Amino acid sequence: MIDLSHVTAWVFDMDDTLYPRDQGLMSLVQARINAYVVEAVGLDPDSASVLQRQFLDEHGTTLAGLMANYTIEPEHFLHDVHDVPMDGLEPSPALREQLLRLPGRRFVFTNGAREYAGRVLDRLGVTDCFDGVFAIEDADLTPKPAPSTFRRMLERFNFEPRSAAFFEDTPRNLEPAKALGMATVLIGDGHGKPLGDHIDHIAPDLLDFLTELTFKDVAA
Repeated sequence: MIDLSHVTAWVFDMDDTLYPRDQGLMSLVQARINAYVVEAVGLDPDSASVLQRQFLDEHGTTLAGLMANYTIEPEHFLHDVHDVPMDGLEPSPALREQLLRLPGRRFVFTNGAREYAGRVLDRLGVTDCFDGVFAIEDADLTPKPAPSTFRRMLERFNFEPRSAAFFEDTPRNLEPAKALGMATVLIGDGHGKPLGDHIDHIAPDLLDFLTELTFKDVAA
C-alpha cells in the first residue's frame, strides 16, 4: 500500500514525468540539442550524439557539459533547443483534476528553461495547478542532480523535505531527494539506467499513480 499521508509538498519533474514519454516532445528537444552540439563543437552527428550523452552522464545536462568545455552563450542554447512545437503534447484535463485534489502545495522542478516550462504547462492545461516553477535559470544553470540545486529549490519554496514527495523520470535525480528525506517516485522505466533503494515507488505513468491514491493515503 502506498502511504503518502505525511506529504504536504508535491514536487514534480516536468519532461517525461508530467506527460507520457511517447508523446515525443523530448525527442524534438533532443534533436535540436544534437544539432546544436554539431554546430558548436564541429563534430559529425554521430560523434556529437556520443559527446552529448557523455555530457548528460558527467554534468547532468548537455548545457552544463558545453559550458565546462567550450565557449557558448547559455541563453542562446536554452532558446534554440527549446524552440519546438507543442502539437504532439496532449492537454490533460484528467491530470489537472488529479493534481488539484492533492492536499498542500505543488511545484515543478525542471532542468528545462523557464519559458519552455511555461509553454509545456500551458499546453497541458495545468499551469494554475502549481504554486511555483523552479527552472534551470533559477539554479544558475546548475542542473539536477546537484545537491546545491536541490537546496536552492527548497529555499525558494520553503518546505520541509520530509513532508515532500518528488516525482521524476531520471533515477539519479531522485538520489538527492531521498538523501534529504523526501519520498521518491520514479515515473517510467528509468531509461534503462540503474535503479536503487533510493527509489520508494515506481509507476509507469504519473496520472495512473495519482488516480490510484485515495484520500486516506494523502494528508487531509
